[in-house]
Amino acid sequence: MIRLFIGYDRREAAANAVLAHSLNRRSSEALAITPITLSSLRAMGLYRREENPLASTEFSFSRFLAPYLCGYEGWAIFMDNDILARDDIAKLWALRDDRYAVQVVKHNHVPKEGVKFLDKVQTKYEKKNWSSVMLLNCAKCTKLTPDYVNDASGLELHQFKWLQGDDQIGGLPQRWNHLVNYDAPNADAALVHFTLGGPYFNEYRDCEFADEWRAELADMLNVQQRVATAKTG
Repeated sequence: MIRLFIGYDRREAAANAVLAHSLNRRSSEALAITPITLSSLRAMGLYRREENPLASTEFSFSRFLAPYLCGYEGWAIFMDNDILARDDIAKLWALRDDRYAVQVVKHNHVPKEGVKFLDKVQTKYEKKNWSSVMLLNCAKCTKLTPDYVNDASGLELHQFKWLQGDDQIGGLPQRWNHLVNYDAPNADAALVHFTLGGPYFNEYRDCEFADEWRAELADMLNVQQRVATAKTG
């Protein structure tokens, strides 16, 4: 069973649903997909951070509770919701390496825009977008307690300062977190990340892989109807 957490944002509910559908449709192994929702985390007393104007999504910080939610046992995957799976996620799961606490695509992402989707500030920092897709070795992430996740700064969390050193961060092939409109076009991309804004926003409806996202949405909404039979007698 592959444990997989998806960041949930009420303003992009369609993105969550399409991502989950694309994962389930292509996976060769059973998936346990859990949306990380602020409402449930607050109800459980696990999350008490106030809204941060620099946080572009509701799961900007709550993502780091995934190891706690796994009881610091085994492995888990976290990914942002604005992603489309184009390949079997079991292939990413097979890349788990016990030498590391976390494995990510090590982007050198320096955005030029001042704002991104929903007019959120486009912040710049070292290791940007590394945490948008993470293979988490939960037993090595025990510093990520609810208290730490609630009190640490955004940079402490997203720059992995909760680890003893960068040698605990393993790399992943770039196809497992392809940044649309930043990375060079890649027909082999396994996880397509609409980090600037997904095709469900009017201003990004013609971005790379937009047609594939809309096709996935249509497939998700498709319902096989009962075939009408003629009455006899």
